[in-house]
Amino acid sequence: MDFATYQNLIQQNKNKTDDNVIARFYDRSVKTNQFDDNGIPVFKTVCYCEIRIKDNTTEVFDQPASKDKKERFPVEYARYELSKKQLDKGTPLEMFAFLSASEIDACRYRGIFSVEALAELSDEHAKNIQLYNECLLARQFISSSQEMKKAISSNTIEASYKRQIADLKKQIEDLKRIINRRRNR
Repeated sequence: MDFATYQNLIQQNKNKTDDNVIARFYDRSVKTNQFDDNGIPVFKTVCYCEIRIKDNTTEVFDQPASKDKKERFPVEYARYELSKKQLDKGTPLEMFAFLSASEIDACRYRGIFSVEALAELSDEHAKNIQLYNECLLARQFISSSQEMKKAISSNTIEASYKRQIADLKKQIEDLKRIINRRRNR
């Protein structure tokens, strides 16, 4: 699912949501009944659906996400799928130190879960969804990160050359010693 599809789904379901119920899809690690070759338990990732009822802080229904839950809460499930897609290729917003918790939640609500997705917004769209400043910060961060990668790559290459030069100098010294020994015989 892409960002535009997610936005369309939000628009289609704007008036269909149940105001008294909040759903959240997430991944949970679940221990299976299997063991690996070393006798260590095998775990698998399972999509769960957490359902909360408004104004009820004690009851939480938390179970593996079934087909009916995905159909009942299509926007929430689409948000979950979009987050997985973006995070497979990008940096989670939580890792972006320049955003507050409320700004991160505002991005997530709008279907943006990675720094890269935030940076890719057009100026006009970022202004329309009131994330323009955050978008600019994300672009600056990515630009700085790319410059840092180049610098690290240059430093790595330079360090490799320095090691090669040191090895060659050692070889030259070893050869000089061998030549001097043969001359002195």
